[in-house]
Amino acid sequence: MIDLPGYGRRTVLRLAAGGCVLAASGCTSIIPGTGQAPQLYVLMRKTTFPADLPTVRQQLLITMPAATAEIDTTRIALSRSPTTIDYFANAAWGDRAPAMVQALLVESFETTGKIVGISSEQGGLRADYLLMPELRRFEAIYGPGAGDAPPTVHVRMLVRLVRMPDRAIVGETMAERRQEAARNDMEAIVDAFDDALGGVMKDIVSWTLPRINADARA
Repeated sequence: MIDLPGYGRRTVLRLAAGGCVLAASGCTSIIPGTGQAPQLYVLMRKTTFPADLPTVRQQLLITMPAATAEIDTTRIALSRSPTTIDYFANAAWGDRAPAMVQALLVESFETTGKIVGISSEQGGLRADYLLMPELRRFEAIYGPGAGDAPPTVHVRMLVRLVRMPDRAIVGETMAERRQEAARNDMEAIVDAFDDALGGVMKDIVSWTLPRINADARA
């Protein structure tokens, strides 16, 4: 694991509406009796979209994003080479990365005001369409010999749109962003994750709503 220079208490980016703060650094360790409890971070839903997005009357259900084991964790991943994955010390997401991304996608669709029904698979919504994401990349990348240089956050997500009840795939798209952190500290790195994921979610929402609209009309 990599231990970055000290970072103080910060206001975290909110997962839903309203404010949330970092878990206090003195709280109980995840493993009783050992180590320091990690600082917990969450990311923000996307709130800005093109004004010309169509309004759709169909209901959309977003499934839990598929992800490999190294991403499907609360730990914040980093990479120093194409074949290695490590994790930042004393820092963690507030939920497993796929669950966090699923919740943020649902909220991002809600903020458009352009869809009648949107839910995660846990919500029990009777869906007209499924959006099935795959979280392919979700890590901070340090270049060779980077030293104290800040990493670049890489987020890549594939989504497939599936029409129900015949489960026909009506389209798929890949959204990807790279965002260099402003500094090599945890706050700046989390901000870079927020920017990169926000761009990916904007692309996905902006692709999905017109695709549903076109398919429903057809």
